[in-house]
Amino acid sequence: MSRTAENNKATSFEDNFKRSVSPMIVLILLSEKPMYAYRLSQELEKRSDHAYTLNFLYPILYKLQQNGYITEYSQEITESHRTRNYYTITDKGRNHLDFLLKKYCELLLAVDRFIGGVN
Repeated sequence: MSRTAENNKATSFEDNFKRSVSPMIVLILLSEKPMYAYRLSQELEKRSDHAYTLNFLYPILYKLQQNGYITEYSQEITESHRTRNYYTITDKGRNHLDFLLKKYCELLLAVDRFIGGVN
């Protein structure tokens, strides 16, 4: 297999993984405190030591909002009356996060069983 093909597969795996766990990570961050989108993306990068970046954060936020897991509110941030949209987790979102964390841990343990046997 060519190096380019291997890189494409690795990128595809990483993209799919991020797409799957990003809603959970966003809910984790919002369970700590309300944040605006740019701050969420900064926090993701910081906590992952720049290994985790999201180019598709707004679709995740919209989907979480549509499902009632987060809410959005505006807050004035400057003397010039500029506003910033903050997101916060709802009770329904906390319940969903608990479910996601449980499923994630179950799946991680199952995958670890396979990885443990790889030399």
